[in-house]
Amino acid sequence: MDINELITIVKNKLLNQINIESINIEDKSFLHKNHKGNQEGKYHLKLIIVSEELKKMNKIESNKKIYKILDQELKEFIHSIQILIS
Repeated sequence: MDINELITIVKNKLLNQINIESINIEDKSFLHKNHKGNQEGKYHLKLIIVSEELKKMNKIESNKKIYKILDQELKEFIHSIQILIS
């Protein structure tokens, strides 16, 4: 899977299961290119989400919800994920 496909899947899954006002997903894989644990086909994503639903939760609860929704992608295609909620 390439990064554009992954971003589309992640965005659609989150939009379908969380009330989100806006979402921006950035590929940050280049930051980890030379790291020891870096793997081909595993990406580093930064999620910037504006959501009243998530903002009402504490940080652990909101992150758990996102991790649960993206469970399959995290296992197969995402090495690292950064989540910013406002």
